[in-house]
Amino acid sequence: MTAPSLGTLMAGYPVLAEFLATLPLSVSPEATLEQWLDGFGEEELAELGLDRNRLAAHVELLLRRDGTGAEAVRTLTIRGGRDKTGRQEVVELVLRAGEIVCIVGPTGSGKSRLLADIECLAQGDTPTGRVVLLNGGVPDPGLRFAPERKLVAQLSQNMNFVVDLSVGDFVAMHAQVRRVDEPDAVAARVIACANDLTGEKFSAQTSLTQLSGGQARALMIADAALLSASPVVLIDEIENAGVDRSRALELLAAGDKIVLIATHDPLLALRGSRRLVIRGGGIAQVIETSDAERRALARLERVDAGLMDLRDRLRRGGRIEEDLPSWT
Repeated sequence: MTAPSLGTLMAGYPVLAEFLATLPLSVSPEATLEQWLDGFGEEELAELGLDRNRLAAHVELLLRRDGTGAEAVRTLTIRGGRDKTGRQEVVELVLRAGEIVCIVGPTGSGKSRLLADIECLAQGDTPTGRVVLLNGGVPDPGLRFAPERKLVAQLSQNMNFVVDLSVGDFVAMHAQVRRVDEPDAVAARVIACANDLTGEKFSAQTSLTQLSGGQARALMIADAALLSASPVVLIDEIENAGVDRSRALELLAAGDKIVLIATHDPLLALRGSRRLVIRGGGIAQVIETSDAERRALARLERVDAGLMDLRDRLRRGGRIEEDLPSWT
């Protein structure tokens, strides 16, 4: 069998293309990988601080990965650990791609701890003793500890940027790293989508450091849905971020990702297929969303739409003096 060209490998393995772009070496797309490596002398590589054997070994490691640069995740399994009293969680929960699962419970009950266990793909080595499996098996240690191979994206309550880039440059840079077709067009889609999620519009020229909390959250949700390769997305309380919550969840779920969201908001909690009730640091209940709850959700959405209209009116300097309608 003829060895594939370097160009073919780069097209099939974006993570390889990302790595080669960081090297001070010219790339010959028509050459095979072996031919490309043989084209550099040892002294030439040494002058650039490179070693042929280590370079070849690293390329081989990259080629063992899935062609998207991230392992496909169809299921994520949570095996119960212990609550704060040491009592065993009797639960083995399987989450599937495209599913939204909500996490509810009082403040301090352990919702964020559950998200943290999933984020680090816990293997019985966190305070709860929980175990997280991918596709029914123990994840490769590299998925837990190598930043470039992270499969879980987490959006925390506070999203603040410290890098002084424009929004457009930041998203375009991510698009180029992901080696998507037409990165500028994709970046424009991400920014437009973010503006659809928040009432505070911003442009591609806006500095990241000038974004409000809601704008930053909307940008990262749009980026995670349209551009990020992470198949698992964790969200810690989206309700206070000034973001269209329902549209955000629809956007993420449409990307065939597993979405878990910790929330106090009934509008969000009822949008999930299931909700995990956390008490005393442990998963106390797993509740399937019922048909009656979905009917209640439709009424809640009407109430929420009415409240959003009143908020927009106040922002525009309007008054609220009429008798309010019964949205339910």
